[in-house]
Amino acid sequence: MARFIVERTLPKLSQEELQEIGKQVVKVAEEMPGVTWVKSSISESEGKSYCEFEAPNPEALREHSQKVGLPVDKITAVELEVDPTMFR
Repeated sequence: MARFIVERTLPKLSQEELQEIGKQVVKVAEEMPGVTWVKSSISESEGKSYCEFEAPNPEALREHSQKVGLPVDKITAVELEVDPTMFR
């Protein structure tokens, strides 16, 4: 399955709001074949989140975001993954 990063602009969220959104992201992904939430990184100071997903295509992630009620600024395909262990 292909991997993608979904960039979003979000307001600062309380822990309760983050919990509810996270539950919705998981629930909707479980209802959509081939869509798996891997992880997210949030920059509160920038008002951005970067969410990594496995999905069949970007359109599936747009549909997922629409169902959850989250914005999508940009979807980028992950074409190569590297980590520090590859360079030791």
